[in-house]
Amino acid sequence: MLQSLFGVVYLSVLSQLVTLTGTQSECPLKLKPPSVVVEYGSSVSVDCSTDVTHDGMGWESTVGGVPMTKDKLITWRVSNLRRWDIRSHCYINYNRTTQCEISLPITVYKTPDSVSINTVNRLMEEYFQYEFQCNIVNVAPFKSLIVTWFNGKTEVYTETFNDTTKDTIKTPVNVTSTLEITAVRDDDGAQYRCEAELELGADGPQPPPKITSKPIQITVLYSPGHIYLVEIINKTDGDVTLNCTVPANPPATYSWYSEHLKERNNSPVLSSSKLTPGKYICTATNTLGNSDKVFIVNFAGPTEQPSTAAEKHL
Repeated sequence: MLQSLFGVVYLSVLSQLVTLTGTQSECPLKLKPPSVVVEYGSSVSVDCSTDVTHDGMGWESTVGGVPMTKDKLITWRVSNLRRWDIRSHCYINYNRTTQCEISLPITVYKTPDSVSINTVNRLMEEYFQYEFQCNIVNVAPFKSLIVTWFNGKTEVYTETFNDTTKDTIKTPVNVTSTLEITAVRDDDGAQYRCEAELELGADGPQPPPKITSKPIQITVLYSPGHIYLVEIINKTDGDVTLNCTVPANPPATYSWYSEHLKERNNSPVLSSSKLTPGKYICTATNTLGNSDKVFIVNFAGPTEQPSTAAEKHL
């Protein structure tokens, strides 16, 4: 009999505890807004309301708590939020024996003090690999950071920070994003920059806050390289032009070879009416390499003009 009575008492207490703790969906409280994203040092306020008769409700918070009151609407308000570990919840006592609470999700953010690019060398050689570092100073929260790299207006790489070991970090941190590139001649004179963005969700500022680094301009050294290695030119009346010009950095120097040339020529272009049919070889050279191009000049003879009917008659 005693054991049976003890079991009834135990079940009664357990049932009461479940009612006391409850779940947030069962708690007759409503937060407006239900969550907040606030910039460090800014103001924030949230209303907590109920539509039931109660014995008292209030806010418990790391900062700005509100004492228990019989009102049905109370506001948690902080004019200058400077706590990273802020916690706040609204609670209510009702039906004499029941208490429940709803916690307020709070995200405190801070845009970076600075965003800058660091690289060992802005003078690069084609086909070699190089590394850029984007340094983001004093930003929070870590898990909301997105870093995007640009070459001119083109997005080349995006990095997110999903390290679960750092999800609990709420205070500002310094972050480094690394971009590796293989230098190519098309990048000569290109400007790289990085952009730090805080993606804080629908409750955060729209558009999301972004800070962009100053661009850095790179120089790529590359050897000359002709696209077409042989060019055939049919010579008629007038000048013949042989154009050996080719992009290179540093700029190329030129030399010509042909049994038909009597003098040395260092120009990238040969243009003359006296060039005779035959083969002409041009070599473009810089400190990184050289490239040959062959010109074959054929004699097509003078262009014959069509005769008019009157001329034929004569």
